[in-house]
Amino acid sequence: MEIENKSQILQRRREIEKELLELLKETKSDLGLDNIKEIIYNEDGQDNLTDITAMFDTGQGATELQSVLELVNDAWNYFPHKVIGGLSPAEKLLEYHQQHGQDNSKRPLDSARGKQ
Repeated sequence: MEIENKSQILQRRREIEKELLELLKETKSDLGLDNIKEIIYNEDGQDNLTDITAMFDTGQGATELQSVLELVNDAWNYFPHKVIGGLSPAEKLLEYHQQHGQDNSKRPLDSARGKQ
């Protein structure tokens, strides 16, 4: 996804929330969306992504696990983190590009996190 403005980030965040809610319902998790947001917001760099992924561990196959990992990664990139001033990594990246006068339309977020 190419990030050009804050509204795109907020739109993608809503989409991720919807996908997470569906997955939480599907896996019959005792935890909810607010738990995921809290883990991400208060992340301390110690296995937080693993903790979130474990919420959805139902012994599914590799394809399903890959989908979960991608969704959790998207949540990590689009939900706010306390450690970066309450911004998401996507917002921080947008802020950086705006401050340095770089053309955001040529810088997809997927490239910034190592996806090609």
